[in-house]
Amino acid sequence: MPEGPEIRRAADRVERAVRGAPVRVELRLPALEARSGELDGRRILRVDTHGKAMLTRFEGGLVLYSHNQLYGRWYVERHGKTPRTSRSLRVALHGPEKSAYLFSATDVSLWQEHELDTHPFLAKLGPDLLAVDEAAVESRLEDPRFARRQLAAVYLDQSFLAGLGNYLRAEILFVAGVHPTRRTRELSPSHRRLLAEATCAIARRSYRTGGITVDERLEAALREDGVARRGRRHYVYGRAGHACRTCNEPIERVDLGGRHLFLCSRCQG
Repeated sequence: MPEGPEIRRAADRVERAVRGAPVRVELRLPALEARSGELDGRRILRVDTHGKAMLTRFEGGLVLYSHNQLYGRWYVERHGKTPRTSRSLRVALHGPEKSAYLFSATDVSLWQEHELDTHPFLAKLGPDLLAVDEAAVESRLEDPRFARRQLAAVYLDQSFLAGLGNYLRAEILFVAGVHPTRRTRELSPSHRRLLAEATCAIARRSYRTGGITVDERLEAALREDGVARRGRRHYVYGRAGHACRTCNEPIERVDLGGRHLFLCSRCQG
């Protein structure tokens, strides 16, 4: 499933393509087809995200909510060109020069701006991962609601920080040097600070680079050595059996809470 940085990058592409001019709208989900006319001819004011949810805001207070879930994907093409894909079209936004298409997603709905607080998914979300600073993350880690839970679970909980997902979880915990089975109440102030720093740094780096979480110098060195992009993206995620980039111990894959997680047992204690 795309995580917060990927959805924010998709929102940026959609916003650049169709913001500001009147758009022609196609809503292809059966529950929404009859409502396309409510959006036709309106201008898109901006495209926001909250975690993994995208909010396309139209003039007049209408908001198109979409969640890519596992298979949804946005495409941007020049006006009149349809993406070559076997996926099912759900939404099309046609501007004067470019069009944005959402394929395969099924969680799409139309809301009034003032009703968004009652949205069943949005109402449960914590702060957006890409909008918080280190102090805010430390405060979340001190919240009693998360005190008894393992970090492996907390760092997938969208009520903790919206936009977290499996690869971000593994990379953040590795960079902070914290084992995923630690509980938040067991963290020292210094470990909370390290986690907060890693959370902000990794999320922002992934947004900036399109999914690369290793630091810039390491990524450049790996590229210089001829390592393909897929092999140089992460410290631990997807690297089971390969040597840790810090200590050379083999990266482990474990299953926690029904999800796989990658870690270095030496670096993460």
